[in-house]
Amino acid sequence: MIERTSAHIKTDYILLLVTLSLIVIGTVMIYSSSSILAMERFKDGLYFLKKQLFFVLVGIIAMIIFTKISYQQLRKWAYPGILFSIFLLCLLLVPHVGIRAGGATRWLNMGFFSFQVTEMVKVAMVVFLAHFLTRKSSRLKEFTRGVLAPLSITAFIVGLILLEPDFGTAVIIAIILMLMLYVSGARLIHLLGLAALFAPIGIWLLLRKSYRLERLTTFLDPWKDPQNSGFQIIQSLLSFGSGGTFGVGIGDGMQKLFYLPEPHTDFILSIIAEECGFIGVLVVIFLFTLLVLRGFIISFKAPDLFSALLAAGLTMTLALEAFINIGGVMGLIPLKGLALPFLSYGGTSLIMSLIAVGILMNIASHEA
Repeated sequence: MIERTSAHIKTDYILLLVTLSLIVIGTVMIYSSSSILAMERFKDGLYFLKKQLFFVLVGIIAMIIFTKISYQQLRKWAYPGILFSIFLLCLLLVPHVGIRAGGATRWLNMGFFSFQVTEMVKVAMVVFLAHFLTRKSSRLKEFTRGVLAPLSITAFIVGLILLEPDFGTAVIIAIILMLMLYVSGARLIHLLGLAALFAPIGIWLLLRKSYRLERLTTFLDPWKDPQNSGFQIIQSLLSFGSGGTFGVGIGDGMQKLFYLPEPHTDFILSIIAEECGFIGVLVVIFLFTLLVLRGFIISFKAPDLFSALLAAGLTMTLALEAFINIGGVMGLIPLKGLALPFLSYGGTSLIMSLIAVGILMNIASHEA
């Protein structure tokens, strides 16, 4: 385990400032987008803001803790973490245990808030894959001895996630596996073979559920059914259009007035677009770009293979989530109900994203 005295520990101020900036923007916009909804539902306009501030506090404490724990210690939790993830995913399938919402069972009731299991699973998967691929680095050119085991474990977990169902998270984890295999040195022919295998399976999964196919057709032509399947994306696009260059002003947006469903979660960027305009969206995209670039720089400068894979995996996870959310609300890709890291309302997503940043900062402090 790599040890450093406190005098030699470096703080990655760029990563820290970018993360805190995103949190501040998210907190302000969550209040702006949710206060009327909170008053309507809970008779308290501060309801969502107060809960989000609690999540921010817990998340920052968790981030600080993980900046202090050497990343090498995480290797001890690679297998227990993946086993615990499988246990929680199985627990969701037990009737009356998981919380069902929007046609999916993805949450466990933790009292004060609902815990979204897949948010933890994504981080646990990255830690596990980084550890396993480091151990098997000399065998990754061989499919059966190097690639088959992580592929099988990932496929099992993806299968459990699809039973919730959560197609988007399943796709993200599959992509993370492929990217981490590539970074760790697996043969390109094996990866292309896996991609050729996954593609028809993904298409079959897409076509066998009508609501998934509907999302695709809605993406292609949202105006075909503007009052039903196309309603969300049309309202989102109206937010972007009405915001103009500088926006209508924070708090003055109209789309949050029961036009956009749950504007403080998946469509938080749409509210930013309306109230802060093109400039506001540009700032958010710039901050995410900076965060992702810094994450890959940390991976490139990491002192060993495990930390390089760990940093790359965590960065790719945050990058994919941000890309899918931003692309979806802007109508560039089909909508998929994923939170925008650091900005969307939600405790599990925020806390796990801040833990990921804490791990990245710890790796950065050991840069070669």
